[in-house]
Amino acid sequence: MARTKQIVRKSTGGKAPRKQLVAAIHAAARKSAPCIGGVKKPHRYRPGTVALREIRKYQKNTELLIRKLPFQRLVREIAQLFKHDMRFQSHAVLALQEAAEAYLVGLFEDTNLCAIHSKRVTVMSKDVQLARRIRGERL
Repeated sequence: MARTKQIVRKSTGGKAPRKQLVAAIHAAARKSAPCIGGVKKPHRYRPGTVALREIRKYQKNTELLIRKLPFQRLVREIAQLFKHDMRFQSHAVLALQEAAEAYLVGLFEDTNLCAIHSKRVTVMSKDVQLARRIRGERL
């Protein structure tokens, strides 16, 4: 509970005011204060709470996280660099997408371990570089 300022009162010889009444007055003042200002502030979670909830959510499900059409356009764009007029079966694009997402998930797991090893919780680009170097991949 928040501290309140103590007020010095002169004694008039009567009964002292009960603390419950004073506490009730302060509580009523606190409750009515936001209403005077106008709009009530929206509820905000502490930093990191929503991120942890999203991590648990995405670890539970198995569906693809990258949208299918943008990934398909990317695959076709990369394929154009090697051969023009290349065709893809829909299952082939889905297999590529599954493999790409599995690779990225594994890379981010290793990256997170690198960040934790350096006593941080924030993932940085140097963690990605270190994870790829340990894996033996070229940069």
